[in-house]
Amino acid sequence: MERIFLLLPITYAGFFLGVKWGLASLAIALAIMLPRVFLISLYPADALFETSAIMVIGGLVNSWFRGYRKEQKRYQHLLSELESAKQGLQSQVQTVKNNAERLSTLNEVSTIVSQSLVLDDFLSVAVDKIKGMMNLDVILVFLLNEESQELELKAHRGISEEFVDVLKGLKVGESLSRGVAKTGEPLLIEGDSQTSINAREGVKREEIRGGFVVPLKAEGKVVGTLSVTKHGSGKFLDEEIELLITIGNQLGVAVENARLYQREHLMTEQLRMSEKNYRELFEGANEAIWVHDLEGSIVIVNKACERLTGYSVEELCKKNVKSFLSEESLNLAKEVREKLFQHQHVDFPYEQKLFKKDGAEAICMLTTSLIVIDGKPKAFQNIARDVTNEKKMQESLRFYLQQVTRAQEEERKRIARELHDDTAQELVALSRRLDRFISSAGNLSEQDISSLEEVRKRADSILDGVRRFSQDLRPSILDDLGLVPALEWLTSDLSRHFGIAIGTGLVGSVHRFPPETELVLFRVAQEALRNVCKHSEASRAWVTLEFGKDKVTMTIKDNGKGFELPERVGDLAKSGKLGLTGMQERVQLIGGKLTLYSKPREGATVTVEVLI
Repeated sequence: MERIFLLLPITYAGFFLGVKWGLASLAIALAIMLPRVFLISLYPADALFETSAIMVIGGLVNSWFRGYRKEQKRYQHLLSELESAKQGLQSQVQTVKNNAERLSTLNEVSTIVSQSLVLDDFLSVAVDKIKGMMNLDVILVFLLNEESQELELKAHRGISEEFVDVLKGLKVGESLSRGVAKTGEPLLIEGDSQTSINAREGVKREEIRGGFVVPLKAEGKVVGTLSVTKHGSGKFLDEEIELLITIGNQLGVAVENARLYQREHLMTEQLRMSEKNYRELFEGANEAIWVHDLEGSIVIVNKACERLTGYSVEELCKKNVKSFLSEESLNLAKEVREKLFQHQHVDFPYEQKLFKKDGAEAICMLTTSLIVIDGKPKAFQNIARDVTNEKKMQESLRFYLQQVTRAQEEERKRIARELHDDTAQELVALSRRLDRFISSAGNLSEQDISSLEEVRKRADSILDGVRRFSQDLRPSILDDLGLVPALEWLTSDLSRHFGIAIGTGLVGSVHRFPPETELVLFRVAQEALRNVCKHSEASRAWVTLEFGKDKVTMTIKDNGKGFELPERVGDLAKSGKLGLTGMQERVQLIGGKLTLYSKPREGATVTVEVLI
């Protein structure tokens, strides 16, 4: 029974004080009952069961009270909303009654402003209608010039021309519409105290004692003002004020629409002129320009396409670009197409080959762009420059350069042979004769013998220089044993003379290459390593040859001070690095690729890839 009685304060607190107090009472009751469960009762299980039952019943009671209160609040809220809706309905009914008399006026004004988009025309008719319907004496319409911030008088009735001159060119806040254009709020004016000094004299002459100014608004911004006044002490009723505010909004929207129409008309004219100019540029461009759809059907071409393909404009517009492309060119076009669809980077312009009408092949530098309309790709625009003659000239130049390089190497070989066979042998003979002369000359003084020894050493030194010079010009080991032994000799010789550790590495199965390829790779390695020894301040360098199935890759790397590379390898000559430029030209002659990498304090790496 004691436990059951504990439900009374729990119920009381939950009902009168709220759920939080009910739960607090439930917690206190639990604290009271727990000692009996664990310390006092002879039947702890029964006591625990009774305590749990009280907790469950108390919790359910509080939960029910909580739901009951929510229901009561919802009921009260519904009653409040119903009352508000009732009041709103009554207000709307009254508003409809009040607006019934103004609808005809608004309809008249709406009809006028919708009949024309010419600003001056509909404003003139509108002010006449408003003045007559509302029995006004003076009506002024100002429009705001956003650039000059001046209120320009666009339409007026009921004032003299002298007063019109006074009102022209007033800044915002200086006219009867003082502050309205700036604040965007309607203003009721009494007397002439709120006008500028210049306007005040005109107001007195016109016998204007008061007025009402409403802003002309469109999309939340003020585009002008509507000022209406009455002679004498005429007052404006609340209904008239509301009607004028509504008319002001209508006129504001009409003014903005008229301005938009003027801007669109101007933009249309500009667009037409731009289209005309583009058409003239399109037709008169030296580069061939054409547009084809996603399937390749040509849509439009310019006259330059006739010179590129040999077909007339009419013939081209009936063709598909696939008819001009070989299998290889078509694959390249598909690759560019996919990259453009996926917004990937494409190096423009790229080289493409086309078949002309007479079957000849034309080489052009092509730039392709994707035309997107409403977010969807629709066509491709292509701009092509015919470089066929340029390519032929480049090929001829490359051929001449190749012949010059071959002649240069032959001359090097001849000079190296002559130095080895003639000059070196003569120096050897001279050195031997000096040896015999010194050993057989018994009547020479020690000073003469010392001088002859110095001459012999000098001859030996010149002999070493001639031999090294001969080897540099054309190492015989390259012709006799091939590239790998020649590189090993080169690295050993440079290491001995410059004191730099140069390692050589081989990857893959070693085999010989065509003599021209071996010579180019050796010359590149020779030039690169000499640059390392003379300019890099490096302590180590590496030369690696990687033999692949269809290509060979040579890498020369050092740990020197490095240098800043230009944006393009072709700019090396401009920066004074003629050796690197010569290396690139040699590699290009055999159809290879040379790559440079260097940064200050990070050394330099030269990589050559040649197909074999």
